[in-house]
Amino acid sequence: MHSISQYQSFIATHFSAISIEREPKNLYEPIAYILSLGGKRMRPVLTLMTAEIFNADYKKALAAATAVEVFHNFSLIHDDIMDDAPLRRGNETVHEKWDVNTGILSGDAMLILAYQYFEQYEPNIFQALAKLFSKTALEVCEGQQWDVDFEQRDDVTIPEYLKMIEYKTAVLVGAAMKMGAIVAETSDENANLIYDFGLNLGIAFQLQDDYLDAFGNPETFGKQVGGDIIENKKTYLYLKAMEFAKAAEKEQLLHLFSIQPNDNTDKVVSVKEIFNRTGASEATQEAIKNYTFKAFERLEKMHIEAEKKAILKAFGQNLMNRNV
Repeated sequence: MHSISQYQSFIATHFSAISIEREPKNLYEPIAYILSLGGKRMRPVLTLMTAEIFNADYKKALAAATAVEVFHNFSLIHDDIMDDAPLRRGNETVHEKWDVNTGILSGDAMLILAYQYFEQYEPNIFQALAKLFSKTALEVCEGQQWDVDFEQRDDVTIPEYLKMIEYKTAVLVGAAMKMGAIVAETSDENANLIYDFGLNLGIAFQLQDDYLDAFGNPETFGKQVGGDIIENKKTYLYLKAMEFAKAAEKEQLLHLFSIQPNDNTDKVVSVKEIFNRTGASEATQEAIKNYTFKAFERLEKMHIEAEKKAILKAFGQNLMNRNV
């Protein structure tokens, strides 16, 4: 087994060696560009790590890990177009650097490229990977559509929100881990348990993101703290606050989430006070713990060595305890 930083190094070296210099350049240069922006690359890291958890050489999982990362970046290109986002990882988004049409087409090409990486495997492994990948890709699209739909609704429920983040974010984490298990040719039981482990961690991770967006350290969070509040995003914190709030607080929250002042300082402070006062902050932290412990329950059922369970548990605990 290797450390997370070592897996990240393997992925970085692998991606630097991938050549996407093809014609027409305006199709492939944006792909090379988005992939060169790096990031933590946690999804492909999870694929490599899982392969080794189930006693395969991580190198055997590199093609599947590449497919996961190429797909993830395809979804980012299209998400950035939908959000009209100017920056991605501190750099110009693809549609800003080129144009919207290029972003759409290059993203489409990345989805096809992702599938091609599975062709490096034997037919039975290829079939299992492609089947999981198709299911996951469709769920990610469904999650994204729910996210868009929820922006126009004032009656989003907690179960609906949890289903949205499960599909938009968590299923790809689960799939990334299950792909490592498929490549390692472990049992179906182990493969399904590692998927559930990743899925629950993915939900916990997104809820943690919701929480840190409001209450994270602005020096280390990497994004504007209070960004979700400024954009009037109805996160888990907001929904819990609406559930717990008294009539006057509910009215105040609805008002604050209907305005976009030039200076958002007072708005962010007021909303955070309501989140704390209603108990929404505490409820969100509790939900993060619950989903993390759900992941650990799946872990205990896996047929792997105790030290490997400890590695996965430590990884989950590090995610839960990040306080940036």
